[in-house]
Amino acid sequence: MKNLTTTLLLLSFCAGTSLFAQDIPVIDWEELQKTSPWKASEQWEPVPPKVTPGFITAPPSDALVLFDGKDLSKWHKPKYPYGVRMDHVEGILAAKKKDTEVFPPEWTVKDGMAIVKPGGGHLETNQAFGDVQLHIEWLSPVDPGKKDQGYGNSGVFFMGLYEVQILNSYENKTYPNGQAGSLYKQAIPLVNASRPPGEWQAYDIVFDAPEFNEDGSLKEAAYITVFHNGVLIQNHVRLEGPCIYIGKPHYTPHAAKLPLLLQDHSDLVRYRNIWIREL
Repeated sequence: MKNLTTTLLLLSFCAGTSLFAQDIPVIDWEELQKTSPWKASEQWEPVPPKVTPGFITAPPSDALVLFDGKDLSKWHKPKYPYGVRMDHVEGILAAKKKDTEVFPPEWTVKDGMAIVKPGGGHLETNQAFGDVQLHIEWLSPVDPGKKDQGYGNSGVFFMGLYEVQILNSYENKTYPNGQAGSLYKQAIPLVNASRPPGEWQAYDIVFDAPEFNEDGSLKEAAYITVFHNGVLIQNHVRLEGPCIYIGKPHYTPHAAKLPLLLQDHSDLVRYRNIWIREL
């Protein structure tokens, strides 16, 4: 999800272009470097065993195709990013209730792919979703010299909050609760089904959205099941709240349906054949 250099660039970009509302806490990255609080939630053991993955599947007849290789008409660039800390998450959710402005997407569409434009912002669906089945194909390009969280990094954020990590995790060491297929900083994948960088990969994900009572208390937690290249890597795992970079998560009430977000982490990750089914 994060390496420090990219984090500084993205957050500086957001602050410099007035993307943050008054009620969103400012993240002082220079001060945080003194203690590196993000390291506390990095889990380095156990390391998932490797398996050889299978093939990618085609969309079913009842799917809503979000990207077919032609255009990004079903997407926009959000005004606000995802939250890196719980107070940040809560500030962003509050800001979005008052300010619904969005912008045209800036990612590149070429040869049937949607390619991250580094620094161009995230992609967010025009439509909001709750419980869904999602299929998404992605590729982390070969990028010599890159490593750890800085190699082919992006992410799929359900409701803009609950992340399935995208990363080159083929012979690229990082903390396992941040590798490809992890529920970022919350759940290590059962196995590592990653293909090498430069090859297409697929996630098939079932997401059960959280439910809240009228008083804002949690009624039912979110759950995620993930198949990576046809291999089960997350089996109906309970999330403890939004997937954040710093600190411990907890649930905060939000709408029953929110857009899906794809992360710009300043790596040239490619996407294709994205479809979704509401459950």
